[in-house]
Amino acid sequence: MNQRLNAVASSGDIDSLYLILQEDAYILERIDQVPFVDTPLHISASAGHVPFSLEIMRLKPSLAKKLNPEGYSPIHLALQNNQTKTVLRLVDIDRDLVCIQGRDGLTPLHIAASGGMDDILAKFLTSCPKSIKQLTNRNESALHIAVKREDIESVKILLQWIQQTCMTSILNWCDDEGNNAMHRVALGNQIEVSIKKF
Repeated sequence: MNQRLNAVASSGDIDSLYLILQEDAYILERIDQVPFVDTPLHISASAGHVPFSLEIMRLKPSLAKKLNPEGYSPIHLALQNNQTKTVLRLVDIDRDLVCIQGRDGLTPLHIAASGGMDDILAKFLTSCPKSIKQLTNRNESALHIAVKREDIESVKILLQWIQQTCMTSILNWCDDEGNNAMHRVALGNQIEVSIKKF
């Protein structure tokens, strides 16, 4: 990818982005033709440059769903770098970003369910309800992941959502090891209490 464009994405400089586009109107198109690449959106989302990220997303929406060579989309990287504002704004523009499967089949919902992102987890569920049905390459649901990580708050949020949306069959979904969320409960008493109350 163009080093100058990388630098502009790192700094979040929208004016310089448009100077580059005036010089080479097809630069984003060429980047999009590469199957796995760190796009300007990957770089700006990782750094938390919200206005720049939104500008790139509007100019070339397909870049928001592109995986880099490590198997991550821009929203995956923003989550990993705790760029909450960027994550929420990207989802405001395209709620289906919550369902993008990256490395190991992990979606942004799975990452949020792994702990410490309760507000984002709740936002993902309301923005993209179908994301609850996404499974990892190991057939793990977001609930499997939250239980495995012993994240009580995430488990509570997911169980409430499952109950409110009448999707209780998710509780019986088995991962590749044949365990459903109830089998994983053996990890801790507090999680067991949360699930039993459900």
